[in-house]
Amino acid sequence: MAVSAPSGSSFGLYPLIHPSQKPPTVPDPTRIPAAELSRALDNISAAIAEHHPSDSARRLILLGIANGGVHVVTRLQLLLRKYYPEGSRPRTGIIDISFHRDDIGRQPIPKEFTPTLIPIDVTDANVILVDDVLQSGRTVKAALDELFDHGRPAKVELAILVDRGGRTLPVAADYTGLIVKAGANEKVTVVLHGTDARNDSITISRPAK
Repeated sequence: MAVSAPSGSSFGLYPLIHPSQKPPTVPDPTRIPAAELSRALDNISAAIAEHHPSDSARRLILLGIANGGVHVVTRLQLLLRKYYPEGSRPRTGIIDISFHRDDIGRQPIPKEFTPTLIPIDVTDANVILVDDVLQSGRTVKAALDELFDHGRPAKVELAILVDRGGRTLPVAADYTGLIVKAGANEKVTVVLHGTDARNDSITISRPAK
């Protein structure tokens, strides 16, 4: 079920997009304000709760793809509390893709990186991979490789805060917060403030001419 954008909004908010539907795009964004991010995160959390009722959430794990996805999963963890009683809330963790990137020859693993941290056995669990921006799909592919090194989940879904297009692999998100149109040379930067969500932002920066 698609969740349509709020009245008067210029941004598409679609936490769950059916394959037969074509979601709207943001034609020419430069900065998306905190209020839009808040709505997007609210919608993603609501869609996750709708598709994963509390009686099955004990085997649900949300894994933030390091580094940007870690901040998103932290926000979702807080938002999901209102949908699940204490004791049956989804677990959260971190998945690091450093050893599975296909560009590792050009960009070596940094000395400091966030290691994978999975709270329970992933075998037969329902896993939602979470990231801030989806572009080519290569990060998601690397995350799947890392995930299956730890076991065989019953199901894997993908939650994305911003889909900027530009896929080079057949990857689509199950839960999408915002869809923006960005060129191949443009950079989409997501900032989720640690203590004050009013300072959250997404910026699309274009290369200098």
